[in-house]
Amino acid sequence: MIDADNNVYKNNVVNSKTTVSEAFRSLRTNLQFTSVDKKVKSILITSSLPNEGKSTILKNLAYALAMTGVKVIVVDCDLRNPTVHQMFKIPNMSGLTNIIVEDDRYEKYVISDKEFDNLGIITSGPIPPNPSELIGSNRMKIFLDKLKENYDYVLLDAPPVLLVTDPTVLAPVVDGVILVIQANKTEIEATKRAKEILTNVKANILGAVLNKVKEQRSGYYYYYYYNDDGSKHKRKRRKK
Repeated sequence: MIDADNNVYKNNVVNSKTTVSEAFRSLRTNLQFTSVDKKVKSILITSSLPNEGKSTILKNLAYALAMTGVKVIVVDCDLRNPTVHQMFKIPNMSGLTNIIVEDDRYEKYVISDKEFDNLGIITSGPIPPNPSELIGSNRMKIFLDKLKENYDYVLLDAPPVLLVTDPTVLAPVVDGVILVIQANKTEIEATKRAKEILTNVKANILGAVLNKVKEQRSGYYYYYYYNDDGSKHKRKRRKK
């Protein structure tokens, strides 16, 4: 559970005293040990509906991974409403669209992060008239395979599942999917429907990130979990 309204890694420096920073480190650890037989390298990050904070989660996860020294690349696969360039404060003159349409070398479009030279970003580039066709093309699959050969982690920002088909086209060709859910906003039926859609295309759902959870100030904290039937439960624990 994460409250990621703001960039946790302000100036790319972790405030180790915050519970939010600790939550991203826990997320990083969970990803590193998520599979014993097959390493999860390419990860699609999406949500059921817009404005649930998926791009913020992606950015901070990228920083959390990069801080360990591994090679990370972020790709903006939202060719309808791209925001990765805004999150990283970089230009978006060219990017993924150029790579796929022109069958160009991806290395030309990688923008290095200002403070982590082991973190690269590929923005969306120009918005095409046929996003789903580009995302589902054979060139896209070849491109992703090349990234996995050269990077330890490939993080893909995708549109919301319930809006367009793009995430369901990408989900089966990546190693795993993270579904971002905004606390006190996302309807449980929307989350269940998004999970159902991803499951139907045989996506490997790694888990969900509950975003914008406010830290409890009392002597107790609460955590929530869902059963397979969608029923929600709450438990209370005393803080140490």
